[in-house]
Amino acid sequence: MEKKDFEAWLDNISIAFLSLTDLQKNETLDHLISLSGAVQLRHLSNNLEILLKRDFLKLLPLELSFYLLKWLDPQTLLTCCLVSKQWNKVISACTEVWQTACKNLGWQIDDSVQDPLHWKKVYLKAILRMKQLKDHEAFETSSLIGHSARVYALYYKDGLLCTGSDDLSAKLWDVSTGQCIYGIQTHTCAAVKFDEQKLVTGSFDNTVACWEWSSGAKTQHFRGHTGAVFSVDYSDELDVLVSGSADFTVKVWALSTGTCLNTLTGHTEWVTKVVLQKCKVKSLMHSPGDYILLSADKYEIKIWPIGREINCKCLRTLSVSEDRSISLQPRLHFDGKYIVCSSALGLYQWDFASYDILRVIKPPDFSNVSLLGFGEIFALLFDNRYLYIMDLRTEKLISRWPLPEYRKSKRGSSFLAGEMSWLNGLNGQNDTGLVFATSMPDHSIHLVLWKEHG
Repeated sequence: MEKKDFEAWLDNISIAFLSLTDLQKNETLDHLISLSGAVQLRHLSNNLEILLKRDFLKLLPLELSFYLLKWLDPQTLLTCCLVSKQWNKVISACTEVWQTACKNLGWQIDDSVQDPLHWKKVYLKAILRMKQLKDHEAFETSSLIGHSARVYALYYKDGLLCTGSDDLSAKLWDVSTGQCIYGIQTHTCAAVKFDEQKLVTGSFDNTVACWEWSSGAKTQHFRGHTGAVFSVDYSDELDVLVSGSADFTVKVWALSTGTCLNTLTGHTEWVTKVVLQKCKVKSLMHSPGDYILLSADKYEIKIWPIGREINCKCLRTLSVSEDRSISLQPRLHFDGKYIVCSSALGLYQWDFASYDILRVIKPPDFSNVSLLGFGEIFALLFDNRYLYIMDLRTEKLISRWPLPEYRKSKRGSSFLAGEMSWLNGLNGQNDTGLVFATSMPDHSIHLVLWKEHG
């Protein structure tokens, strides 16, 4: 048949075919297929695949592809990445999808990173770390050995751990290497705090002392308490040192001269914790930047304004039971915005601007669980057997790590958390270094450290 005659015939057939019902069209196609040979069937198969299996990620505009991908969960997206190189490229570049997935895992998001392929890699790293936490494989342990008597006090800062012992010494350790950097002769330390130049110690001999690391010399001695000094804190900016004692008082000292500026009364139990911190919120009683002192005993937390005028009155007293039937555990968290403390009833979080209780977290069997660290995303908790990580968004325990038979302290001075920034969200760099340290009955210090990602 000539081409012209064929085209005319094809037009007539097409017009007739379009006039048929769907059932008649199907019967016509079935008849034509039955008359076709191998060449025609292969041609039909190839064209049907193109018509029926269109690659929508390849055909759609990128913005529309990203919108559709947002409805899929990350695990499904990872599977879709295996379909083709084109799918992998498009899915990997969907920044919003991977950022959301990272946030859901408790990961910090740096919006300044512009690389479109960056966040899929971050998600893969994040999901590996979270799996390690779930499978109890994220940490490792080591020990520091050097004291010859009980270690009563621990303080951690920037990779360095200070230990105060009944052997009348204080030591400064590099946690990453396990090496002792400084060791100086002191009194029996019940509390320690340090910076690059000095060490401040509270003692069972009722005094506070300031020591110079480089020489081991005592540069200042603070006398006035009539009971053991269980907690110390200081501010070089204010030239102020505060101490909490078994004599039920908090004393405010001039750091440089050792002069007692004020004695704060009102506690009816041992003052086991003092915290000096800048306020970050505004209220009728304080403004951002004001220095605030928190002091805690067995039942109460007292809030004091500390500034240029040292003479001050208690702003507020916080407790978890009016009849003092429920005692507070000897750990206190204050970041300038929130106060957090644990008790047998649960974990209490107060808003510092209003002093209202924001929430009470009650995980299973909380009566024996104590607070170590509290952040925006995670909390670090522990009991006699395990170290726990809680996701504060769900209030569920997501990981635990076994602990040895450590030496227990009613004052909470013989154990502490290490690096704390990861509690506000992991980022792939802050999950390194010390997680937890505690003194042991054999006078060593047991360390729990982040394991490398692998």
